[in-house]
Amino acid sequence: MRRAEPFYDARLADALGFAATAFAHVERKGSGVPYLSHLLAVTTLVMEYGGTADQCIAAVLHDYLEDIAGSSVDELAERFGADVAAIVLALSDSTQDELDATGGKPPWKDRKLRYLAHLRDAPPQVKLVSTADKLHNASSIVRDRETLGEAIFERFTASKPETLWYYAAVVDALGDGWNHALLDQLRAVVRTLHRG
Repeated sequence: MRRAEPFYDARLADALGFAATAFAHVERKGSGVPYLSHLLAVTTLVMEYGGTADQCIAAVLHDYLEDIAGSSVDELAERFGADVAAIVLALSDSTQDELDATGGKPPWKDRKLRYLAHLRDAPPQVKLVSTADKLHNASSIVRDRETLGEAIFERFTASKPETLWYYAAVVDALGDGWNHALLDQLRAVVRTLHRG
């Protein structure tokens, strides 16, 4: 059925093209799968669970500040608006500004602890996009583990125990003062992840 008002504005089409170009040479860790597939999956979840136009645009761009050289919050704010830029920044456990002299990110555990502390008090518009992101990531691990077994965890910077700890901690942080059907799905997938 066609609505009188569009679900989103022209910024979403711009964000999709922007992300497709920025991530054209990026693959998901060790999988050979184009990274754009993750961005689209997260955006789809946000759309299906009632996300606003700004949340959908932020979902498309949620890894931009972490993974794309030369990226900046100011660039996102100018092109997509301050609210989108603020959500993307809130979803980033590090930015290109924090890279060390060799181009490396801060230590994994430090980044994750900082992100978890921030996520606990994040507003619902950030928590929805974060939940969609973590749900797609955790679901991908569960799916790929069926084929690769425990070797799936070798793709990641963190060890298997650290990865499992992180997903459980994310569920706990997201659930602090917030409830959502998508979070229930993430909880279920994280339980499956832990059961192995």
